[in-house]
Amino acid sequence: MAQKTENRIKKSSLGARTKSHIGNAFAYLALVLITVIWLFPFFGIVMESFKINNGGGMDGELIPKEFGLDNYIRLFTQTDFLIWFKNTALMGVFTALFQTFFVLSMSYSLSRLRFKMRKPLMNLMLILGMFPGFLTMILIYKVFSDMGLTMSMAPVGLVIVYCASSGMGYYISKGFFDTIPKTLDEAARVDGATRLQVFYKVIMPLSGSIIIYTILMGFMGPWGDFMTAMYLIHENSAGMNVAVGMYEWLSKANINTNYTMFCAAGVVVAVPVTAVFLALQKYYVEGVTGGAVKG
Repeated sequence: MAQKTENRIKKSSLGARTKSHIGNAFAYLALVLITVIWLFPFFGIVMESFKINNGGGMDGELIPKEFGLDNYIRLFTQTDFLIWFKNTALMGVFTALFQTFFVLSMSYSLSRLRFKMRKPLMNLMLILGMFPGFLTMILIYKVFSDMGLTMSMAPVGLVIVYCASSGMGYYISKGFFDTIPKTLDEAARVDGATRLQVFYKVIMPLSGSIIIYTILMGFMGPWGDFMTAMYLIHENSAGMNVAVGMYEWLSKANINTNYTMFCAAGVVVAVPVTAVFLALQKYYVEGVTGGAVKG
């Protein structure tokens, strides 16, 4: 009797393990399939960027018959790509610096200070953040045009746009600050520290991951912005970012001669963003998970 019971247990355990292995196999297969689908366009862009094609257009071949650096040479010697790249990189750096200051200041204030209308203010910023940004495009263009911050001066105007409403993105940072015990603030205040000293000398040293997360988000934003930049730049090459500049190559008049060069530019643009993200992804994850609390 005991032997039969033991055999049943073994069969049941074996069946459970088999089902588990089959389930894992299907899960891994699905993940591999999703990865292939996700990476396929990037693979195609890289292949196109090294294609030697005298016309520079699309020829329907995924793998080039000949590889070369012709598209990269054209990119750096015959276009304004370096100007666009410099503009975007500078916008990314300044946006990251100013946006980090605004976001962390707002987040710390909402986490620690209690004042009238605090909750309504948080709700208002949450609601405003749900409105599409393009609703304000015409007003932004009018104001910045009067200030001379369009066309060649558009990078300055774009940094202002990116930073102006950045404080409304306080949710994750505030959640992170909520996890830091308030007793640390109180102890520092008892020792005579001001609110500003508590923020910079006590809280900031404990907030490395959320600081780097905020810097990363601020730096990456300008690289992918198209709509706001298109409005302010208005076809002035000296003020273009990479998104607007590269878009000009995809017009009907240019796509048949500039498509492979467009792919080369895409690879070059992806390098700094990918490198920064890979170097800081540990802090990105820590910042997101550390701020994923309700406060």
